[in-house]
Amino acid sequence: MEIHNESAVENLVEDKKPKTKKESFWELVRFAVVAIAIVIPIRVFIAQPFVVSGSSMVPTFLDGQYLIIDEITYRFSEPKRDDVIVFRNPNDTKVFFIKRIIGLPNETVDLVGEDVIITNKENPEGFKLDQSFLKNNTNSELHFELKDDEYFVMGDNRPSSSDSRYWGAVPRNLITGRAFLRLLPFSKIDIMPGDYNSEK
Repeated sequence: MEIHNESAVENLVEDKKPKTKKESFWELVRFAVVAIAIVIPIRVFIAQPFVVSGSSMVPTFLDGQYLIIDEITYRFSEPKRDDVIVFRNPNDTKVFFIKRIIGLPNETVDLVGEDVIITNKENPEGFKLDQSFLKNNTNSELHFELKDDEYFVMGDNRPSSSDSRYWGAVPRNLITGRAFLRLLPFSKIDIMPGDYNSEK
């Protein structure tokens, strides 16, 4: 003997009724609003995508690689030597560059042949920067004194890099952030790509 609860069956049928176009539309709108509320602050204040253009950072970064730039760290701490940063070109702030920090504020940078000599308060006699990671170096002769909030940057592919050797220091306020994540190509996915520490 079978007993059917008709009201339960009716409720089950009602629960399975397809959504109307209007309901689906407003559900999509709600999803879009929530997504925008989450994504835009992240995109503006925390991280943003960056596509490498050119060969100035070869072999660390190749043309066309897709990076995520950490924009929040430098809100709480200062850029460090050897950080790979993205910044606005001092001569054309609509253009973004990616380079490695070589010299910090109030330091003196001397380029002698293939060597980089850093002089600062902690090292008044100067010290030679470890550049063992470089694949392509070049001979240079340059003496540069950095002021407050100025950074000396260079590309890892020295012969093919337009950097502080040619157009001077990067002011602190033009630094967007540091290279945090390489997403593409998939075979090169990496956190803190180009990370290398020679800090004295």
